[in-house]
Amino acid sequence: MVGLVIALVLLIMTAVGISVVQLIAGSSHPVSQEDPGPVLLVPGYGGNVQSLEPLAAALRSAGRNAVIVDPVGDGTGDLRTQAEHLGEVADRVREDAGAASVDVVGYSAGGVVARLWVRDGDGGEVARRVLTIGSPQHGTSQAAFGAEFAGGCPTACEQLIPDSDLLRRLNAGDETPVGPLWATVRSTTDQVVTPIDSAALSGALNIVVQEVCPDSTVAHGDLPQNPVVLATLDTVLGATPPQAPSLARC
Repeated sequence: MVGLVIALVLLIMTAVGISVVQLIAGSSHPVSQEDPGPVLLVPGYGGNVQSLEPLAAALRSAGRNAVIVDPVGDGTGDLRTQAEHLGEVADRVREDAGAASVDVVGYSAGGVVARLWVRDGDGGEVARRVLTIGSPQHGTSQAAFGAEFAGGCPTACEQLIPDSDLLRRLNAGDETPVGPLWATVRSTTDQVVTPIDSAALSGALNIVVQEVCPDSTVAHGDLPQNPVVLATLDTVLGATPPQAPSLARC
């Protein structure tokens, strides 16, 4: 009887193991890194698309097709809904451009949206590179402060509280899922994403503005037009492996 139970347990474990392997093997088919496609720019909390214009202008001047993703509603709703919308935009832009993949630049909460799309949507098979700029990947104490002292805050704000249900799930296991190559940029003088290391990701190329320009005091709202961030577009989103910029107009 004991032998029969052991055999049954081993059979179940083997079946589960095969299923997991099949699931992992079929979950993502990374796109080619050799042919950069359009670049999608994802706005942050509140959906201010104008803040992304410096990034779009720099990309277009370099010959890239840059598309600013319009926000869902006022940009403060469920980040998962915004991630679904990003996937819809990516499909449309790829079809229009006849491209196999897209690159994604997520500013602030837009970087969390990009990760949700890769992890829970088809982003792992569509995104070639993902660059996040000043993104509260592990939450920000400012969201917690708003929720506690401002009488509550919108859904996206609640989701950006450190250790929220959404972030706990998003950061469980591999923070940079297989598919795209990942990079982040953060500033030590960012007073919106606090602590600042919340913007870094395990498994990504993590760039700090002050490691390139030591005297920089760039604030969160100025990151999209910061020279180090703009230089990162070339060194991260090109055809060569991502790397930190060595030169910028400090």
